[in-house]
Amino acid sequence: MAFTRKSTDYNLPDDPLHLYRMLAVTNRGPAAVWGHQQDVLRSWHQDKSEAPEVAIELPTGAGKTLVGGLIAEFRRRTAQERVAYLCPTRQLAQQTAAAFEDYGIPNALLIDRVASWNRADRARYEGAEAIAVSVYSHVFNSNPALHNANLLVLDDAHAAEGYVAKPWHLTISRQDESAYLDVLSALEPALDPLVVPRLKKKDVDSAYWSYVFLASPIGIADRAGRLEDVISSAVNDGKLSEKRAKDARHAWKFLQGHVDRCLFYVAHRQIVIRPFIPPTAQHPAFSDPARRIYMSATLGAGGELERAFGRRKIDRIPVPDGWEKQGTGRRFFIFPELATDLAADPTRLPTFVSSTITEAGRAIVLSPDVRSSNSFVASMLPNGCPVLKADDVEDDLAAFTSNQTAALVLTNRYDGIDLPDESCRLVILDGLPAKGDLQERFLHESLGAVEVLQERIRARVLQGSGRATRNTRDFAAVMVLGQALTSYLSGRDIQAAMHPEVHAELEFGWENSRGHDSTNMTENLRVFFRHENDWAEVDADIVRERERYARRSAPSTRELQRSVRYEVDAWHAIWNNQWEWALTAVRSVLDKLQGERTPRRYAAFWNYLGFSITQRLAQQTGDQTYLTSSAEYFRQAQRMSTGTSWLSHLASPSDRAIAPPAPQLDELDEAALHGIGSQTLGVNGSKFEEMAATTRSGLTGTEFRAYEAALVALGQLAGASESYGNDDDENPAAPDSVWIFNDARWITWEAKSEAQPTGMVGPNDVRQAGSHLRTAESERGISAPSDSVSLLMSPKPTVMSEARALAEKHLYLVNPQQVMEVFDRLLRAWRSARGRTISSLTTAELAEIFQAEKALPSQWLPLLREAPIRQH
Repeated sequence: MAFTRKSTDYNLPDDPLHLYRMLAVTNRGPAAVWGHQQDVLRSWHQDKSEAPEVAIELPTGAGKTLVGGLIAEFRRRTAQERVAYLCPTRQLAQQTAAAFEDYGIPNALLIDRVASWNRADRARYEGAEAIAVSVYSHVFNSNPALHNANLLVLDDAHAAEGYVAKPWHLTISRQDESAYLDVLSALEPALDPLVVPRLKKKDVDSAYWSYVFLASPIGIADRAGRLEDVISSAVNDGKLSEKRAKDARHAWKFLQGHVDRCLFYVAHRQIVIRPFIPPTAQHPAFSDPARRIYMSATLGAGGELERAFGRRKIDRIPVPDGWEKQGTGRRFFIFPELATDLAADPTRLPTFVSSTITEAGRAIVLSPDVRSSNSFVASMLPNGCPVLKADDVEDDLAAFTSNQTAALVLTNRYDGIDLPDESCRLVILDGLPAKGDLQERFLHESLGAVEVLQERIRARVLQGSGRATRNTRDFAAVMVLGQALTSYLSGRDIQAAMHPEVHAELEFGWENSRGHDSTNMTENLRVFFRHENDWAEVDADIVRERERYARRSAPSTRELQRSVRYEVDAWHAIWNNQWEWALTAVRSVLDKLQGERTPRRYAAFWNYLGFSITQRLAQQTGDQTYLTSSAEYFRQAQRMSTGTSWLSHLASPSDRAIAPPAPQLDELDEAALHGIGSQTLGVNGSKFEEMAATTRSGLTGTEFRAYEAALVALGQLAGASESYGNDDDENPAAPDSVWIFNDARWITWEAKSEAQPTGMVGPNDVRQAGSHLRTAESERGISAPSDSVSLLMSPKPTVMSEARALAEKHLYLVNPQQVMEVFDRLLRAWRSARGRTISSLTTAELAEIFQAEKALPSQWLPLLREAPIRQH
């Protein structure tokens, strides 16, 4: 008889562990689930199985595919749910489907164009007979093919922001010049008039080449109709190249009618239109499933996952005990730009990189943007080295692994390529991975809100460095290139926020790069590549260090995590044209961002959104009380964005007409004058002159204790609300002096008064001084205000080239004469003010006196910031 008869199977699993015992009878997978996998599966089944949003963190090599697959199969069997398991790339989807086959989990691989799908496989998914293994784009799409799942399992969730945002992300490229200029012209009233002519030019100076400008949301709202017409014409009238037009048409289906609720990021090479947080609640293919499971090798904190997926709250199942320190394989980090000879002569760097690639054979190169990757290919590769891009290995890595020498060069892609064992022994991280789309560049470079991107940057470094270490016995060298990335990974606090194994590897690599030449570095690489007994002894040292470390959260993590649910609310409200609700949510965001470690520049951005929304409400309702609130939001945005230019570049005609006037005194000067007026230094004349004499003696001498005490006194004269030194002899890494100007600015000092006025400042001094702001943050339990600085006082005239490679943006070299110049200015101003009795002077009168002597912080601080160490 040929008929298929359905039999009722009452042998349903009690939990995912029972399910695997059933599967293991006949499958090709491991005999049993590992202990740490059992812990995660029990935690999900007992505590989170009914939760709508659950994130599971399992490091690479810890078997997260099996965990995600068992949860998916358990729900499919016991609840008859349609389950879609999504991967970022087709290659990873194919790997997952193959793994499911080994585990005995029924699956249907549904990738490529929907028209090419096997209809029987699709029917198996539709009938809940198999799990659909697919890619993000088949859900996050204007016409999603997988639109009726009951459960979504989202693999590599830490890398999904671009895939999730894509449906609401429209790019107008400069390569489609007619469309770009049309949109730019329509945006003119929403942009700084000084900026627009430069953006229109084909050839501009470097300052305008990469800078990202935010168009005024108020100007966008005023021009929404015109912008709709211009963008629609660009998308539909053949003004875009065929490939870009296809993506743009899909995005325009989501954005049309919502232009006034989008942000417009404008750069010389492109314009990006998108909401800040994707409104995924409006996308049924993602929001309708009852449950979503987010699988990740590194989840982090600070709300990064919630922002990426547009969800208010995602429950987390943390890394199991025993895996919080254990990593996968061994990475040997090298920092060529710290090598003594390469730092002294950077023109030799390409030869070193090229020879290292030749020696390794194959290398994977990860760059943050197209310009970086093109520059690397042009200058760093060996002659004749084959270059492959992502499209060349999407289906099969053999195009790379079958070559004796080859470079796989990927742009802004730090996940999705697995190169285990002999496939690849060299990973090159070329540049700081914070240059994704224009929104990311705006946050990092224009706004300077590094805090909100910290987890994303760390995840990319962690994932990128691990592309070629995919199992416990695997190993690969990781070459770190670019001053920004070298400086970033040299920071002790940055290393401490990494996984303990990576922390130990980074510290070991840094110590063995600094102070050695490139010949020594090459020999160390050869020892590592041989991976014999001489390396085993070194490896044991790294393991011992790993056990000493515990991962520490970055500054502002708690505040950012608390605020994210309201950020999501705000953008869903904006998208739905619910401006009162949006304003309420913005207020909640700003309340939650206030705390021990307020991320000020990110808060400045949200204050500016509050300004824009209140202006819109005032226009809509005629209620003039909104204008009072609007002015306060704008002043807060000004106050918190000190040290950046993004707000001044928002000096569009739209904003100028309504923005309140700037205060006469900037925030830092105001804080200093308040500190000066509240001090008792000027009450007793003899004591004041005695203090002045002692301070001068300390600053003109070399004895370090006297000099540090004099710096504390100088901070008091400067008007710091707190000025204190390092009284802890057991903590030599602490700042020698810290000046706190309320929440306007901090200034930290590292003083090398006993150094000789010859020679060069070395790497240890630079690294120590660069970390002082973070040390002060840790001690005080709050984040440093925007544009705070660290000063390294030394009589040495120059800086070693390898030290420059470590220098952070906020670090400056100061000589003793400059310090004395500041002291003399302040002393003259104090004596003039004392002559008129300080307590009787108004703030304006005191400001006039100090301004006349160039003794306000806005006047003396530029003197101390003349020599950024990274440019010295």
